[in-house]
Amino acid sequence: MKDKTRRKQEIIEAASFVFSRFGYKKTTIEDIAGQLHMRKSSLYYYFGGKDEIFQRVVEYEANKVRYQLVHTLEQHEDPRSRLRHYIIRRMETLREISRRYSVIYDDDLIHYDFIEQIRRKYDREEHNTIRKILEEGVQAGVFHVRNPSLAATAICTAMKGLEIPLFWKKKQAFADTHVDNMIHLLFYGLVRRIQPTPDTGK
Repeated sequence: MKDKTRRKQEIIEAASFVFSRFGYKKTTIEDIAGQLHMRKSSLYYYFGGKDEIFQRVVEYEANKVRYQLVHTLEQHEDPRSRLRHYIIRRMETLREISRRYSVIYDDDLIHYDFIEQIRRKYDREEHNTIRKILEEGVQAGVFHVRNPSLAATAICTAMKGLEIPLFWKKKQAFADTHVDNMIHLLFYGLVRRIQPTPDTGK
């Protein structure tokens, strides 16, 4: 059983490379089998076809992102540091994925259903993560947030907005200043803080 599980993981990792190179439409079962130096018929012993393999590849990549973000959070204790590094690491990871998989995300890709299911699950997890960080910050007295859940929704929405040039517009360059500006806005807001006039006693 372990050998089969390990072999399936090898197939997923090999398929991930092939899909990133040729795209979903042009990739064939033969391409994936060839990458592994195995027969096409042998591949069907582990998976039902290209669709199932592609779904597992998407899940595999999503889990990699999740692992990296969890690891980032574990390295920081202060809520402000956790939130900042979470956002930065998230966008860095997605930027890398967009470079590798830009060929996949085209208008002809029809397998949106399971991708959307995975994305909705990831969105729920991310919202909960951000909400917990904000709640920790409120308890520590470093964040002033009246509704952490609503604030988490706003932050997640802002991060999704920054994904658009990464995937759908297929821009190779991504301005890090956009992330910095968003983080600055989160921490310092829009309203300029006016320092009180010193009391001179006059």
